[in-house]
Amino acid sequence: MSTDHPPGLDLDRLRALLDRERPGLLDGPLSGRLIEGGRSNLTYAVSDGTARWVVRRPPLGHVLATAHDMRREHRVITALRPTPVPVPEPVLLCEDEEVTGAPFYVMEFVDGTPYRTAGQLAALGPGRTRAAVLGLVDTLVALHSVDPAAAGLADFGRPEGFLERQLDRWARQLASSHSRDLPGVDTLRASLARTLPRSPAPAVVHGDYRLDNVLIGGPDDGIRAVLDWEMSTLGDPLTDLGLLVMYSSTAVLAGSPVATTAHAPGHPAPAELVERYARLSGRDVSALAWYTAFAWFKLTVILEGIHYRHTLGRTVGGGFERIGELVPVFVEQGLSALREG
Repeated sequence: MSTDHPPGLDLDRLRALLDRERPGLLDGPLSGRLIEGGRSNLTYAVSDGTARWVVRRPPLGHVLATAHDMRREHRVITALRPTPVPVPEPVLLCEDEEVTGAPFYVMEFVDGTPYRTAGQLAALGPGRTRAAVLGLVDTLVALHSVDPAAAGLADFGRPEGFLERQLDRWARQLASSHSRDLPGVDTLRASLARTLPRSPAPAVVHGDYRLDNVLIGGPDDGIRAVLDWEMSTLGDPLTDLGLLVMYSSTAVLAGSPVATTAHAPGHPAPAELVERYARLSGRDVSALAWYTAFAWFKLTVILEGIHYRHTLGRTVGGGFERIGELVPVFVEQGLSALREG
């Protein structure tokens, strides 16, 4: 019998499936726990008492299949496994909802730490902090260097018109959360639409690339695994770099739900990250101000959506009451990025 029963995961049925599909993998009954910190799909650690694995499934209740596509996540880590990009080894994909209520996949458990705050990162010391963040850039270059066709990902997205669709998607999402005047947000959206850059050659894009979506190992291990591939696609690689620059900005305020480690001693400045990416990748980053402004716009939309749900009483937990006042700061940062570019 299972020793734990985490919500959304039937460990007895999972054990039966693994015994059937991967005979000899398990040594004993499974126990499991929900890993806290995920913002969308649910992540569990399971163990047979000897080894550990990770299970990923969509959130409980009604979900959009396109936003929580387990086959897509499993496909990209399977494709990237033979490349220099560090990803967990996939074990099994199950699309039979009878097993645990939704499609899910199993992958190896990778030891490591996702650093979410400057305080957590400061414990590493300035030298290791610097190495970890520069390693984040190096791994991003490795990801964007993967040949999609050679990796079997030639049809993983629609690169043509990628930026236009992305901007339209986030603008529509903002409209669906419209509950108040937000000075400057229409100007930001219109300016982004008017100054769309020409995308470089398409690459595999992570979609939410930042320090707390990777696992950092011991003092000399660097990045052991890149996680949370739910937004990955084939598109403009500079959208990943723009997000990384935004997340590395000291303008991300404490108290916002946006994780930032930029204030940690030893953390490289955004300009150094951009220079390193350009030098190692050989890509033209002269239009990066647009991509950074777009990243600020995306986070504006996300935060305004949280604020809107909070005003309707649809958020659970604390810490949401200040989000509304933080949103205009993100709008101004987006406008500032465009002006400085």
